[in-house]
Amino acid sequence: MPTQALLSWSGGKDSALALYHARHDPRYQVAHLLTSVNAHYERVSMHGVRVALLEAQATRIGLPLTQLRLPEMPAMAEYDQAQQATLGSLRARGVEAAFYGDIFLEDLRAYREQQLARAGLRGEFPLWQRPGAELLREFLDLGFRAIIVCVNERWLDASFCGRLLDADFLRDLPPGVDPCGENGEYHSFVFDAPYFSAPISFTKGELVRRTYAPAAGSAAPAGADDPFATGFWYQDLLPA
Repeated sequence: MPTQALLSWSGGKDSALALYHARHDPRYQVAHLLTSVNAHYERVSMHGVRVALLEAQATRIGLPLTQLRLPEMPAMAEYDQAQQATLGSLRARGVEAAFYGDIFLEDLRAYREQQLARAGLRGEFPLWQRPGAELLREFLDLGFRAIIVCVNERWLDASFCGRLLDADFLRDLPPGVDPCGENGEYHSFVFDAPYFSAPISFTKGELVRRTYAPAAGSAAPAGADDPFATGFWYQDLLPA
């Protein structure tokens, strides 16, 4: 009997491709999606996508969605506590493994595996150490479609935000930018996938810039004159 698993679902391309591979692994049955959500704004953490669109993805996939609901700027201890409570609840419902779309960040994988071990789960990383350009080509060849919803202006200017994730986008990326945005250069929203029951319709809303800077134990808003501040552009998407 296949092992019950959850999949860490951001709504973007990496988690979508990881789900594709997880569903083709006979050792596992993906039974739950797990997404971190900014409860203050009702949006997916980091990506800025509205919860209504996240829920539309889960409906089209046909899997139950668990939201790890967090305050706007949680401290790491607060985040870890909420995560352990959520993972423990899923473990009690029979989940024994967790899939992630991480590609090459060793410290992030080590953190995930440490947190999973505390909850009695093991991690699976089906995209691990595959070349980014190869992953993107596979993503597009399989028929996935996505739009860029967030860019870090240290690497990409605002013109990249709101673009479709396609061969032209990959061609236009500046030197030094990871093709999959693994360093946080950009985030995406998948609106069609081979396992969706139907594409998701949406319209573009505002293009918004927000500034953040690192703070002890969290990421706190900062002024534009902060030398450690980083600007992010967000393309708001409205459910059609």
